[in-house]
Amino acid sequence: MASSSRIPQSKETLLKTYKNQLKVDVRNMLVNFEEIMKLASRESPNQICKATQCEQDALEMQVRAANMVRAGESLIKLVHDIKEFHILYDFPAIDEDIKKKSELCSAMQAEYDDKIARVAKDMADELSDLEDEYNSSSHT
Repeated sequence: MASSSRIPQSKETLLKTYKNQLKVDVRNMLVNFEEIMKLASRESPNQICKATQCEQDALEMQVRAANMVRAGESLIKLVHDIKEFHILYDFPAIDEDIKKKSELCSAMQAEYDDKIARVAKDMADELSDLEDEYNSSSHT
């Protein structure tokens, strides 16, 4: 969660709100679905007439289905809000990542330049030694 420490407090609060809303909506859908399944499989004798019980169960199923639809619509809105959040607030993170990678590449370039300079100096020293050896040899 290192990336969340870079997010200002208002953004952090917004993310927590999104997370809580997601939990609430999913829980509402699950609870209402479970209740609909219970109503559909219930065959309990009551003091109420069977036709009245069927009407009551049908009405409760409609209400619970409407609750599920409302929770689904809320989830769709939440997805839209999260996409918007990502678009609005992720550019600074991308810019920061690009800046870090650029700095890393610059540091690596400087390191490689130093290594190449050392190799060139070593080669020049060796070449100078070889020239001295050649010039002082009896073959000249």
